[in-house]
Amino acid sequence: MTSTEWIGYAGACGTTLAFVPQVIRVWRTRSTHDISRATFALMSAGLLLWLIYGVRIGDWPIMIANSITLVLSLIILVFKLRQKD
Repeated sequence: MTSTEWIGYAGACGTTLAFVPQVIRVWRTRSTHDISRATFALMSAGLLLWLIYGVRIGDWPIMIANSITLVLSLIILVFKLRQKD
């Protein structure tokens, strides 16, 4: 693996792990009051496009990171859509 690939995997881990604390908090508290529905909808759409891009160019760091982050973002979005504000 090249140093460029290592950088890609490191960046992918960082951006993906950034969502974990928010998912845990939403899951535990069942509260999404301060979370923007529009932000997570746009984020999920962007992650889906990044995933498609990664698949089309065959870039594993992009595919793995965006797959996992998309799932985490969708979990938060589903909680937000279910909550009555």
